[in-house]
Amino acid sequence: MFDDFQKLRITTQGAVINLVCGGSGPPLLLLHGYPQTHLMWRAVAPRLAADFTVVAADLRGYGDSSKPAGGPDHEAYSKRAMAQDMVEVMRSLGFTRFMVAGHDRGARVVHRLCRDHPDAVTRAAVLDIAPTLYMYTTADRTFAQAYYHWFFLIQPYDLPERLIGADPEYYLRRKLAHWGRTPSAVEPAVMAEYLRCFSDPATIHATCEDYRAAASIDLRHDEADLHTPVTCPLLVLWGAEGFVGRHYDLLAVWRQHAVDVRGHAVPGGHFLPEEAPEETYIALRTFFAEA
Repeated sequence: MFDDFQKLRITTQGAVINLVCGGSGPPLLLLHGYPQTHLMWRAVAPRLAADFTVVAADLRGYGDSSKPAGGPDHEAYSKRAMAQDMVEVMRSLGFTRFMVAGHDRGARVVHRLCRDHPDAVTRAAVLDIAPTLYMYTTADRTFAQAYYHWFFLIQPYDLPERLIGADPEYYLRRKLAHWGRTPSAVEPAVMAEYLRCFSDPATIHATCEDYRAAASIDLRHDEADLHTPVTCPLLVLWGAEGFVGRHYDLLAVWRQHAVDVRGHAVPGGHFLPEEAPEETYIALRTFFAEA
């Protein structure tokens, strides 16, 4: 699915990151969300590679990247640690400054990248999220019903791991169907690859650690720099039929956290690069080409 891309594994201080790299031009990093891998960019990345050097990476804990121990405070899965991985990956490829787009969990890594490494990120796009701290502090019954997994996955080891591990295929298919609005968006071969990766008990545990970090150490980091806005241009995209776009005024929310925000909805639900690849590609290419 990335036939013209080079497949690489890059060792960072805390993990080994699996990625593909292709194209030419200004560097553009693409990050996926839960419970997927870099394959979610399969319909968008090759087209972006006509204008950019595209790097699509598996976050630590996901796909074929390594799954380090989380530690007692889940620090290894903090968005700070995940962001540091990506800075080191891009430096290893020769890029000290780059653009970045992230979906879901990857978008939360993008937010932290912009805060911790403002000199490295020149432009950023976040797909179908509001800031983590904002979502937790404004949580209501509607949010809890739609995002129950935020409260399930953070339960102490090994409750969610054991329950998901009992039937990972059921859980994976159920989550993708629950968040998406386009049943044909994930082809059988892609679903098989997602299942291969997600069925690994180490992946199930690591992805729970990701959410445990989000409800603990990430919130402390976010509170510490709440009044430090994202300074680079920020594109916000969301699914027109998804929960996030319907529940939040996303542009207004992000303008509380960044100085230069623009964005709009695209058709479909949560999985923008898979449900609306054409619209997502056009929005990303237009935004990043402005640089």
